[in-house]
Order: sequence, then C-alpha cells, then structure tokens
Amino acid sequence: MAFGCGIGNSMIDKKRQDVYKKRLLGKQEELRGMVSRTELDGRSADDDPTQDPADKAASSYNKEFLFSQSNSDRSTLADVQDALDRMNEGTYGECVLCGEEMSPKRLEAVPWARHCIPCQEKQEEGLV
Repeated sequence: MAFGCGIGNSMIDKKRQDVYKKRLLGKQEELRGMVSRTELDGRSADDDPTQDPADKAASSYNKEFLFSQSNSDRSTLADVQDALDRMNEGTYGECVLCGEEMSPKRLEAVPWARHCIPCQEKQEEGLV
C-alpha cells in the first residue's frame, strides 16, 4: 500500500476537520436513532396474530424491508465510526487503499468516505 507523499491530514486544516467531525457526529447520532427505530418497527411488524394471509405476507415483506434498511444503516454507522477513528489516528482524508489525499469535494459529499474516487471506482468494479 503506497502512502503518497505523506501529506494526508496535514492538508486538511483544523477548522475544516472540525466541520467534518461535527457532521460525522451528527450522522452517527441520526443513524443510531434510525437503527433503534427500525429494530422496534421490525419487531412489531407482525405482532397481530389475527392477520389474514395477505396481511401476513405484507407484514413479512415490511419486516424484511426494515431488516434490510437496518443493515444498510448499520453499515453506514460503522463507516462513520471508522472515519472518526481515522480522524483520531491522524489519517482522516487519506484513501485507505492508496494513501493519497481525498479531494475536499469527496469529503464534503461523503465525510465518512474510505476511498478516493479512483479507488472507489476500482472497488465497485471488483478490481481491488
């Protein structure tokens, strides 16, 4: 794994990093609330034992959808926590694959991003 020229965190000034940290902490809180609500909704999705088969099927579909949503939220929550950990380690803003600095636009759009855009594209294509 190459580490570029060792710039990484030195290129993100303290003020900008504080903005990202605030956004990450806000997203973390939002996701924790969503995961909790989704779990409660999923548990109560088929509480009514008197449902007819069509209602049970709809309830089952709803429960499966909520489970899928919860998994997605949990995954994003883990990415947010990883970004906060990288911030504490001093590697926030560096691509975890190539070590190059991520563009400010990338971090603005997805502050929990792990990869620069070229590495993200390679990962999505299954090349890394």
